[in-house]
Amino acid sequence: QVQLVESGGGLVQPGGSLRLSCAASGSIFSINAMGWYRQAPGKQRELVATTTSASSTNYADSVKGRFTISRDNAKNTVYLQMNSLKPEDTAVYYCNADIKARASYNIYRYWGQGTQVTVSS
Repeated sequence: QVQLVESGGGLVQPGGSLRLSCAASGSIFSINAMGWYRQAPGKQRELVATTTSASSTNYADSVKGRFTISRDNAKNTVYLQMNSLKPEDTAVYYCNADIKARASYNIYRYWGQGTQVTVSS
């Protein structure tokens, strides 16, 4: 069984910073792309940032220059450093990872449970 566990959300003032972490655990053979999405109340889930196994990255225009995605392959963990946070960044943040489990021939996309980020004064 594979699972993703997120941590690091919370309440922060505008202009502040937070760092989210997402650790994959279980019977993992390999991990390809990892990423972060977010969903604000009343809105669809949207991509925030992704990173490949070779650590190339992609960002939504709304977070470029403020957020940084990184990963530690030895720890099966992906991070999202969020700086200069704005009220419009308020959302539930979800991580995902494309994982091949040891007992599987296929790669599946797994999701974390979500962590709340609230930016407010």
